[in-house]
Amino acid sequence: MTERPAQRTPNRQLAALIAEAGFSNAGLARRVDQLGLEHGLDLRYDKTSVTRWLRGQQPRGTTPALIAEVFTRRLGRRLTAQDLGLDACAPVYAGLEFAAGPEEAVDIVSGLWRKDSGSHAELRKIAFTPAGLVVPSRDWLIGRADEKVARGETPRVPAQGRPAAPRATTPAEPRRRNPAERGPGHRVTGGDIAALRSVAELFRTLDDAYGGGHARQALVRYLEHECEPMLRGVYGEQTGRRLFGAAAELTRLAGWTSYDIAAHGLAQRYFVQALRLSQAAGDRAYGAYVLVTMSRQAVYLGHGREAVQLARVAQQGVGGSAPPVVQALLHAAEARGHGVLGEVRSCTGSLVRAERALEAARSGDEVPSWGRCFDEAQLADEFGHCHRDLQQFRAAAQHAERSLQLRGAGHARSRLFSKVVLATARLGLGELDQACQLAAEAAGQAAEMRSVRAVEYVKDFERRLEPYKDAAPARGYRDKIAALG
Repeated sequence: MTERPAQRTPNRQLAALIAEAGFSNAGLARRVDQLGLEHGLDLRYDKTSVTRWLRGQQPRGTTPALIAEVFTRRLGRRLTAQDLGLDACAPVYAGLEFAAGPEEAVDIVSGLWRKDSGSHAELRKIAFTPAGLVVPSRDWLIGRADEKVARGETPRVPAQGRPAAPRATTPAEPRRRNPAERGPGHRVTGGDIAALRSVAELFRTLDDAYGGGHARQALVRYLEHECEPMLRGVYGEQTGRRLFGAAAELTRLAGWTSYDIAAHGLAQRYFVQALRLSQAAGDRAYGAYVLVTMSRQAVYLGHGREAVQLARVAQQGVGGSAPPVVQALLHAAEARGHGVLGEVRSCTGSLVRAERALEAARSGDEVPSWGRCFDEAQLADEFGHCHRDLQQFRAAAQHAERSLQLRGAGHARSRLFSKVVLATARLGLGELDQACQLAAEAAGQAAEMRSVRAVEYVKDFERRLEPYKDAAPARGYRDKIAALG
C-alpha cells in the first residue's frame, strides 16, 4: 500500500484515541484490514503502518474513513477522519454515517446523490456490511426528532421595533424575476412537497411494474437536481418537517431500487440516510418502515439475525402507537428473519402476531400511504416465504396461491416472487410438472424486467431443480429458458 511522504508533525489525535480505545498498533491494523474485507478491499496493514500514521504519514484512499469507523465501533460515538488527524477522502464508507444534525444529514445524503448520479460506477460495487447496521439503528432508537429544522428564516420582529427596509433588498425580488430557477434563497412551498410525493408515487409504480433498474438513475438525478435545492432552501418548522419526510421517502426508494439491481452496499447507504431524514421529519413510524426495509435486505442476503434485530428495533421505536396495519408489517418482517434462521416457533409466533394485527385494522384507521400496501395479499406472501424457508411446502403453496389470487396485476414483480415461491413449494411436494411450468412463466416475466432480484429468484428455483435435471419436466424447463435467450 503506497503512502504519502511523512509529515513532520506527529499525530497526537490518533495517539490519544488509540490509548482511549485500548488498541495496540497491531490490533488497530488488524481491525482496519478486517473492516476492509467487509467492503471487498484486500488491505495489508500491520503495526509498522500504524507507527507511520502516528508519525504523521497519511494513508491514502478509503483507509482514513475505515480507521475512523474502527474507532466509531469501539468507542460508541461517531468519529470522522478529521477527528483522528487524518485527511478526509471520498470513502467507501461514506453514507453509513448517522448525522448529528439536519444540516450534516443534508450534506451526507446530497453527496451520495451526486456521486451516484455521476460516473462513480464503483459505488454500485460496494459490499453490504452487516456491522454497518448497528450504529444507525441504535442512534435512531435512542434519538429524538431534531429540535429545529427550519432554514433561512429571519426571526419575526414586532412592527414597532422593526427598521424600515427598501423593498428591493428583500430576497423575494430575484425569485420573482426567475420563478423557474431554484437558488439558495428559494422558499419551499406546499406545492413543492406535493410534487415530491407525486414523483415518489410515480417511481414506486415503475419500480414494482418494471424493476428497480428501469428508472433508478432518473430518480437519483431528480433527487440531486430538485430535492437537494429544496433542502438547502428557505422553510419554516412545519414545512421543513414535511420536506424532510418527502426526502426520506424518495431516498428510501432510491435505496430500494438499488437493492433490486443488487447494488447492496449502495442501497444500505440510502436506507441509513432515509432513516436519518425520517428523524429530522419527526416521523417515527416512517423510520420504523425504513428499518423494515433494511431488515428485508438483510433477509435477502441471508443475514437472519440482523434482520430480526432490525425488525425488533422498529417495533420498540414505535411502541404501541402505530396503526394495526403498521404493527402487522413490523411483525411480518421479524417473521421473515426467523424463517431464514430456521426458527420455527419464533417465526410462527411473529406470523400470528402479524395476522392478528391485520385483523384488528378498521377501515376508518389513519394509515400512512406507505402502510396501505400491507394487505391480505402481502400477508399471504409473507406466510408463503416463511413456510418455504422452513421447508413447510404445503403451507407455503397454499399461501403463495392466495397471494397470487389477491394481488393486483400492477404489482408485477411481487406476483413474480409469489409465483416462484409457489413453484418451489410444488417442487418440494414432488409436483415437478407444475413446478417447472410456474417457474418458466416467472422466468419469462423476469426477462421483461430490469430486476436482479427477479432473476435471482428464478435462479434459486433452478438450483433446487438440479437434483431432478434428468427428468422430462426439467429438460422441458431448460428448453423454455434457452428459448428466452
